Amino acid sequence: MEQAYREPPVAPQHSGVVASNNPPAAVSWRAILAGAAGAASLSLILAFLGFGLGMSSISPWANTGASAEALGIGSIVWITLTQIAAAALGGYLAGRLRTRWVGTHTDEVYFRDTAHGFLAWSVATLATAALFVSAIGAVASGGAKVGAAALTGTATAATAAAANATGAPDAGQTYLLDTLFRAGPNAPSPTMAAPGDRSDRSTAESARIFAHAIKVGSLNAEDTRYLGQMIADRTGLTPAEGEARVRAAYAEWEKGVAAAKEAADKARKAAAYAALWLFISLLGGAFFASYAAIWGGRRRDLID
Repeated sequence: MEQAYREPPVAPQHSGVVASNNPPAAVSWRAILAGAAGAASLSLILAFLGFGLGMSSISPWANTGASAEALGIGSIVWITLTQIAAAALGGYLAGRLRTRWVGTHTDEVYFRDTAHGFLAWSVATLATAALFVSAIGAVASGGAKVGAAALTGTATAATAAAANATGAPDAGQTYLLDTLFRAGPNAPSPTMAAPGDRSDRSTAESARIFAHAIKVGSLNAEDTRYLGQMIADRTGLTPAEGEARVRAAYAEWEKGVAAAKEAADKARKAAAYAALWLFISLLGGAFFASYAAIWGGRRRDLID
């Protein structure tokens, strides 16, 4: 008995297209570079716009303009929105402009479109990062050095200038130490006062004593008595009054060191939060670029 004739099976093809003997390459670098250029340009434009808006909201006067917290939140939101918008544009262009893959399975088309969007986002991100790094490299380097110095030296912030042989403290510390040697009611007349270089040596020595006290955690009684006697010899005060000055000045010194530690800790936390949010915004940009490339590729195939 003769078997019924059956048509040979036909290989599935992409909807509405005919298979080609010379299929295009899986990667269309022209479309990727075009999408990356569009994404980088939009990212740069939005970055300048955000910078302008941020500068217009701050003021050099105290208690005016936007607060640091508001500026931080606004910067995070703006960077995230900029990354999403630029990445979506670049991904859409990469998907819409790529060469049509004739006879390719639908799942493979989706994968290739996703890869095109991701590659366009990657190229744009690298180009934008290189541009910003070259533009603000010096500023970032200086800020990193200051932050590193604050993080590693806050416990001995008062010793930074008094560690060398001269022991010259900064302006705020010099003022604090100078208050120790202000003349009292029974001080000698100016003609009988000690030479100026002695005042400098006394200030430097006091700075080193305070620095050591900060390092070990407290000002011992011997150093307190020594400084109190030095102040009494210089100012006409009694040793007890000199020691009272020493304890009061050391308390202010400790407050300054504590404030430096707090500022360094806030800078550390701000840097950590900024890095985490930048990671989230970049991750979101990669996702939207890939999704927009799928959308652009589907529109490209439907039109053709």
